[in-house]
Amino acid sequence: MDIEAQDRKVAKTRLREALAAYGGETKHESVAVAIEKLVHLNPTAAPTRSDALMDGQWLLISAPNFPNGELRSDGKYVYTLGRLAFNLFQPTSLKIVIDRVLQPVVPVGEGQQRTHDIIVEFTTVDENTPTLQGIVHNQGICSPSDDNTLQVQFTGGELAPKEPNEIEAWKAVFGEQSKPSTTGLKERLMTSVLRMMFGIVPPQGMDRNTGRVSFKMRRSPKGNLEVLYLDEELRITRGERGTVLVCERLLE
Repeated sequence: MDIEAQDRKVAKTRLREALAAYGGETKHESVAVAIEKLVHLNPTAAPTRSDALMDGQWLLISAPNFPNGELRSDGKYVYTLGRLAFNLFQPTSLKIVIDRVLQPVVPVGEGQQRTHDIIVEFTTVDENTPTLQGIVHNQGICSPSDDNTLQVQFTGGELAPKEPNEIEAWKAVFGEQSKPSTTGLKERLMTSVLRMMFGIVPPQGMDRNTGRVSFKMRRSPKGNLEVLYLDEELRITRGERGTVLVCERLLE
């Protein structure tokens, strides 16, 4: 192992340790310093065009970037269901804990376009509902705009049960997708504005056989995602608002 490879190995270990120590929060000074050191050792010159490294199943190991999360003592984050997808899935105020966040990246068609899906596996932790496991699948696509930047666009989303044998309990909790949102006036107005801007077609009800609920985004704005670091193990990205996310490759 050459000196630079050894330095990368040490830097990755220190980053993982910092993430574990500070709840995955990439804005924490110790985590930010560890990220910066590893980014300086990035071995991939044009990450967005390095298909073999970009493709795969990625697991988020930093904190989720949904708004208003609460860190539990076990290191997991609690949100309301509405925070995961534009307040489009009911009940929006239902408390859930995120078990893990996955991002499968695979080619779409023959060009450079790839999936940019975000799959959130969760468990309900609301005292008024049974414990259920589910998935929020935010669907998107991306393509390189330069060697280090991806252009990203979301196209829709889906709420589904993780365990098919829980379908009846699932329908009892999530079956009323036409009920009015219980969020505040300000948040409802913001949601309405986003729906108009993004051309959102809200859920039209639940598939009673599968428990699935879905929505479409007909004119979602395109955003940029900078790939700061990429190798066989880790990927570090930064969004337009400066949010840095660290993902680890899951082996097949």
